[in-house]
Amino acid sequence: MKKVILRINGQAKQFVVNEDRVLLDLLREDLHLTGTKQSCDRKGQCGACTVIVNGKAALSCLQKVAELDGAEVITVEGLGTPDNPHLIQEAFVLAGAIQCGYCTPGMIMATKALLDGNPDPDEGEIKKAFARNLCRCTGYKKIIDAVKLAGRFLRGEITPDEVRPDPGSGTIGVSHPRPSAMLKACGLAEFSADIQIQGALEIAVLRSSEHHARIKSIDTSQAEQMPGVVGVMTAKDIKGSNRIKLIFDDQPVLCSDKVRCLGDPIVVVVAATKPQAEAAAQAVKVDYDPLPVMMTPAEALADGAVQIHDEYPNLCWAQPQIKGDAQKALAEAAAVVEAHFSTQMNHQAPLEPEACVAYLEGEGEDALLAVIGRSIMIHSHMAMLQGALGWENIRYEEAYCGGQFGIKVGITSEAIAGAAALHFKQPVRYIPSLHESMLLTSKRHPFDMKVKLAADKEGKLTAFINDFTINNGAYQILGIVVGLRALQMLSGSYNIPNVEAMAKLVYTNDAAGGAARGAGPPQVAFALESAMDMLAEKLGMDPFEFRLKNILAPGQSVSTGAVVEEWPFQGLWEDLRPHYDRARKEAAAFKNGPIRRGVGLACHSFGIAEPGDAAMVAVERDPDDGITIYAAAADPGEGNDSMLTQIAAHLLNLPLEKVRLCTRSTEHTTETGPAAGSRITYMVGGALLNAIEQMKRAMAEAGASGYQALKKAGKPTRFVGKKSVPEGPLDPQTGLGSTFESQVHNIQMAELEVNSDTGEVKVIKMTTAVDPGLVIHPKNLEGQLEGGMDQGVGFALREIYVHGETKDWITFKFPTMKTAFDMEVITPRETPRKKGPLGATGIGEMTMVSTAPAVTNAIKDACGVRIYDLPATPEKVKAALVIGK
Repeated sequence: MKKVILRINGQAKQFVVNEDRVLLDLLREDLHLTGTKQSCDRKGQCGACTVIVNGKAALSCLQKVAELDGAEVITVEGLGTPDNPHLIQEAFVLAGAIQCGYCTPGMIMATKALLDGNPDPDEGEIKKAFARNLCRCTGYKKIIDAVKLAGRFLRGEITPDEVRPDPGSGTIGVSHPRPSAMLKACGLAEFSADIQIQGALEIAVLRSSEHHARIKSIDTSQAEQMPGVVGVMTAKDIKGSNRIKLIFDDQPVLCSDKVRCLGDPIVVVVAATKPQAEAAAQAVKVDYDPLPVMMTPAEALADGAVQIHDEYPNLCWAQPQIKGDAQKALAEAAAVVEAHFSTQMNHQAPLEPEACVAYLEGEGEDALLAVIGRSIMIHSHMAMLQGALGWENIRYEEAYCGGQFGIKVGITSEAIAGAAALHFKQPVRYIPSLHESMLLTSKRHPFDMKVKLAADKEGKLTAFINDFTINNGAYQILGIVVGLRALQMLSGSYNIPNVEAMAKLVYTNDAAGGAARGAGPPQVAFALESAMDMLAEKLGMDPFEFRLKNILAPGQSVSTGAVVEEWPFQGLWEDLRPHYDRARKEAAAFKNGPIRRGVGLACHSFGIAEPGDAAMVAVERDPDDGITIYAAAADPGEGNDSMLTQIAAHLLNLPLEKVRLCTRSTEHTTETGPAAGSRITYMVGGALLNAIEQMKRAMAEAGASGYQALKKAGKPTRFVGKKSVPEGPLDPQTGLGSTFESQVHNIQMAELEVNSDTGEVKVIKMTTAVDPGLVIHPKNLEGQLEGGMDQGVGFALREIYVHGETKDWITFKFPTMKTAFDMEVITPRETPRKKGPLGATGIGEMTMVSTAPAVTNAIKDACGVRIYDLPATPEKVKAALVIGK
């Protein structure tokens, strides 16, 4: 042990620590300064734990406290408070650089260290200073903007008041600071691992070392005797179904007789400290009887293949789609292209690990189980936990969520934490490592697609065939939904009279697939948009003109046969044309030498509000004549809090501070459906509109707008609004049926360089042209589009998840400041959607969908080789170039 004295945020403090104690743990555990975050497994990879030590940015997860005697330490809590923020915190809020907020404290501390030494850095110096700070949400553009703005504030060139929107400037189309932004900037937003629960025990989980095996025996005797251990829990200790059911009930909370995937949970160990729990979990002995391992659909569908689930065949779902006569159209076509495309397994990669805490309120059979996690659908997850754990009285609370990108549609750590709290009758914390989080979460499904695309001699599309197989992994989660969404948006933005598809979903022993930004369309769009460029080349047409000629129009039908009423897309192409012409001209100067430049296009029309979707919102007039909105509308970073607040303030002519949100607990909120599918603005915003219309009618009948006037007139002060879309499932024989109630349209243009000697690809610029309907908050819109482009480029070029091998952000190839690129957002058109709230619709996913094919089309334009299997790594590009020579 060693005594050290540190000065932390201006106060001298004395500690006696062991030689291994790191600064991150001292700050979070001893001082409860939880603004400093942990994402990576103490490898110095993420920058979320950045603080300032003796005037320099430092990664607190690597700093040994014993070596810091006499040091001066500043954390984000030492900069400012929401009432008295530091200028850097103001800059991050006003620049729109805060989305989920998990990386924000580390980014702000890195900014302070940079600007203290260099008050006017250029972009290259900013990127160098932030080389170790990761962000998944923003694509880094807004963060660079925030650093530059903070520099201007500190140099006295401009003040925050000159940048801050005037409260009287209106509420729609204005980038007012997000309601949660300053809380996140000051490190005060509580994520799951930040929540302090007195006496909470720590959980560790023994997970399967096998991909597929029967469990012969489990020996926990040694673990139960180890220091600090309170007890162990196995499947027999769970009173409910022990099954997590979203679509199928195929996923156990704890495996009892069989494991189907590497990392399957088997035994829970609860101890006084996390190291004690982890040590005991390692002492548990499991004897396995190995079964054949099938990591691909081909292996799982082979003759004689072992059935992974007794209740469900390995081919767990199949759905054809037949519109017109594609075979006849192919035979009569002037030009046909044919190709085989595939996409990789990918991780959604939110920075926050899958942390959860749980405890009981009360005692006995009437006790309430409180689960605090990072769900984006708290009512559905509560119902799933009730069945799995056999406990009806549950409250699910959503903590602030450090990104999710679809990953939190599935139950992860919550079932284990809830089961442990019930079994041991004590509060528990389950804070998985990054590596464990990667094992236990769902992934983006790999697709294998055999495609044919045809056109007539005028260049009009006539037929499209896509026979695709989805590697579902070991558990269903919502694989069927992903397959259906791929079919529902199969024809993308185009008028294709004849479509033939077959979607097959196959169980394997790989990681389970789940929701991931776009959830199906990114994979099929990669195939379609690649084939569009191939067909344009075969016809001798420019890919821009070829796409423009084939864009769907109102009165025509998508691949499900549904005729669309709205399709405001034609004009967007003309908006992009000058940018495309400029990019083509610039690329032409790089056709010789090893560095070749290319331009690629892709587009997509993303469906929102699928048949059968529904949402409900309650609005209550408060005694001070403000309102409170009750809706389980999660906001893991998109800006849903801004959307709800600004729509309500606009409709009721209220100041923004008079609109309160209650969105995070099942105890008070209405069921609004998941914060997924880009649906919250359209569906929940629509339900909010309906509730406010009811309130306004009541106020008109009362002859006054205030709370007291409503009460005096005998009118209610609480109103429940609803928004629903008529049911319309796809026909099981033809795959035809209704389509989405709204669409958002975009075009992606990639400009990049290919090193023909090494195969390396460097994205120079991504440009997106979007018609998003009415824009409520421009910076939130831009932030979603920029983040989507960054994720799409990662999907295209680098990111691949290999179960058991991808263990951290380095092996995942997480996007960094070094890989950041220039971005431009073009939104000249705001065509109102007839059924959207104030004419708005969602935009969160569609830019991700069309980015990857724009990148691979640009690679083909640059160096003449096409990549059919994502990601387009340097090795694949170089190999294709060698074959081409």
